[in-house]
Amino acid sequence: MKTNKSYTKRIRVTKHGKLIARKPGQNHFNAKQSGSERGAKRRATKLVISNRARRRFFPGA
Repeated sequence: MKTNKSYTKRIRVTKHGKLIARKPGQNHFNAKQSGSERGAKRRATKLVISNRARRRFFPGA
């Protein structure tokens, strides 16, 4: 099975194997929000993914 490239480009794997990604839908329509809300959107979060999905999207890992 091939790796889903569009999905893997949005995810970074840390040294210890954790997956880091930004939540989707955070880039525009932010003018109404407070500065702290906009700052929180810039941060990446830990991605929790099942082993089945990990095998599907990262077959080489």
